Amino acid sequence: MKLSARNQFKGTIIAIDEGAVNGIVKIDIGGGNVMSATISMAAIRELGLKVGGEAYAVVKATSVMVGVDD
Repeated sequence: MKLSARNQFKGTIIAIDEGAVNGIVKIDIGGGNVMSATISMAAIRELGLKVGGEAYAVVKATSVMVGVDD
């Protein structure tokens, strides 16, 4: 797999929370860090994602915003 995105984190799938249309996939990328992504259930099936399997969390964003209440 070759991607232009530079932020690629290989890890182990630790949970898949299935919904009617989308699911939340949680990937343990090591060091106590877990990344999660909401993707379609169709994509979960097409990729053959399973708890315990390996996958990449790929981040491609122009900005990340953080906010707090006043």
